[in-house]
Amino acid sequence: MRLSWIAGLLLFVQPVNISESLSVTHQGQTIASVNHADITMPLLDVPIMDVDKFNQFVEKIDRQVYQKPVNATIDKQGNILPGRVGYKLYHQAFKEQFYSFLYSSGAYKIEVPLLAIHPKVDSELLAEIREKKIGEYRTYFNVNKNRTNNISLATEAINNYVVFPGEVFSFNQAVGKRSVDKGYMLARVIVKGEFSEGVGGGICQVSSTLFNAIDNAGLQTIQRYSHTRSVPYVPSGRDATVSWYGPDFSFKNKYNQPILIRATTQGGMVSIMVYSSDMINYKTRKVPAASNQISKERIVFL
Repeated sequence: MRLSWIAGLLLFVQPVNISESLSVTHQGQTIASVNHADITMPLLDVPIMDVDKFNQFVEKIDRQVYQKPVNATIDKQGNILPGRVGYKLYHQAFKEQFYSFLYSSGAYKIEVPLLAIHPKVDSELLAEIREKKIGEYRTYFNVNKNRTNNISLATEAINNYVVFPGEVFSFNQAVGKRSVDKGYMLARVIVKGEFSEGVGGGICQVSSTLFNAIDNAGLQTIQRYSHTRSVPYVPSGRDATVSWYGPDFSFKNKYNQPILIRATTQGGMVSIMVYSSDMINYKTRKVPAASNQISKERIVFL
């Protein structure tokens, strides 16, 4: 006898009719159903609810109705696109209605109760923190199909990213795992000082550009590693190598206002700018500019 069946759930001990069934609907459509026999177990000849089966049933419904909220963003024309409210199962309300089903007779129907999940970044916030540019950096590269593709995907992943006061930004978490399924291609990478081919090759230029932009904005670097050999797109010692199973680049927003990352790829240039509101208290740092002479890149990063 599992202890979880006992703790707190003897409240459900009731004589039941196994023909009684529950239908769970969402927007008028039945998405799940269960009867007493599916969700109860005998204990001393008296059926009680099986906690594990109930939790599995709830998790199934939660997965079906969950809608992720969408943050507001700024498009390429500078227009603010409003976010979208998400939804999840309102567990407490559902549990209360489920209790009623356990004690009822005949068929029972529940329309899924939902809780709204508001986006973390709304249009009003974006409008406030796009006002003041506090840092920027640009790097250059030769246009190559695979490497350009990877750089563009990583740039899009961090574009419109908002970091709130006290939060730590992780490049690996923001961009996610670089895989073929996500559209990343094979391109030149540096592994233990040697050149090799790897899925997602080229994204270290994005993380390095970001490092210099946030350093220019005076933000606090938490984690940064350099490549085992020099790279052509930033001055020596100014790179930030990243790998999904290896090093990460992260920084902390130590300021009193959220900061907004705006990242774009145009032609052979990666441009990253850091914005915030007019109320921010900040202090910039001077960083060395990247060279736009990329002839070496033809040899090193084809």
